[in-house]
Amino acid sequence: MDSRTKGIGRQSLIIAAASFMLAAATIGAGVFGGTSVDNLQDGALSEQGSYLAPAGPAFSIWSLIYLGLIAYTVWQALPAQRQDARQEAVGGWIAVSMVLNGLWLVTAQYLSLWLTVVVIALLLASLARVIVILGRFPARNLADRILTDGANGLHFGWVTIATVANATAWLTQIAPESWGEAADAWAIAVLIVVLVIGSAAAWVTGRVAPALATSWGLAWLAVGRLAGEPESTPTAITAIIVAVVLVTVAVVAAVRRRRSV
Repeated sequence: MDSRTKGIGRQSLIIAAASFMLAAATIGAGVFGGTSVDNLQDGALSEQGSYLAPAGPAFSIWSLIYLGLIAYTVWQALPAQRQDARQEAVGGWIAVSMVLNGLWLVTAQYLSLWLTVVVIALLLASLARVIVILGRFPARNLADRILTDGANGLHFGWVTIATVANATAWLTQIAPESWGEAADAWAIAVLIVVLVIGSAAAWVTGRVAPALATSWGLAWLAVGRLAGEPESTPTAITAIIVAVVLVTVAVVAAVRRRRSV
């Protein structure tokens, strides 16, 4: 198979994956009469589902992520990207992440809560792979930086906090009631892990977009714990601190990377 044919195949794969993602998102969100995400799995995935669930407005970031991924899909399908080494390296993994994105909504709508945890963990792993690969290939131009790095970076950053919320929602459903006495401590511990992972990713890649998306989720998590149920001031304060530190580390890492180029 020559490089041109291979490139067309990759571009077509991404278009197919994006189409599946959007179709699954439409069906999974209940647009055609199904149950909305907030009410799926007996409400476990709602903003009241766990101590680490962001408040409802946080999920508006999906509109930006989907818009970015659609724009990326169109851009990568242009002839100029057909034999681009960067797109050849990362395109397959981006396609996998899009399929898993759509599959999560289908799983949440029709299957079990624990399976949603499995799917979102796989989604996070695929996006982490995308970010690692992008770090090995510098963006060729501003469009590449915005559409490839920006869109997928936001996707990765948001899915990081979404994975935490999803896993916590599942654990909340199966854990003994006695664990509730230590809910604040567990929530703070998990948020510290998020800070460590997010900071490490930002420092290694020098990218701000993932940290911004994660911090967006953390900010709305804090709102949820201060103004909604379950209420937890310690969790809210920790989430705010983690968000500020994470963005600071990401900005410093981005400036450091830019100066070293």
